[in-house]
Amino acid sequence: MFGLGWPEVIVIGIAAVVIFGPKKIPEMGSALGKTLRGFKDEINGTASEEEESDKDGSS
Repeated sequence: MFGLGWPEVIVIGIAAVVIFGPKKIPEMGSALGKTLRGFKDEINGTASEEEESDKDGSS
């Protein structure tokens, strides 16, 4: 995972809890998940639009 070992991941997690607080972490995770899902949908939508235009053009 990005060249990080478990000790580094644990230190980053502890730092995140100290900086943002335990109540804010789930909210941030949810927002990040929604953002990544939207980004993935846009990428897949663009790819499917290109495939549809290729099909229409070759007919």
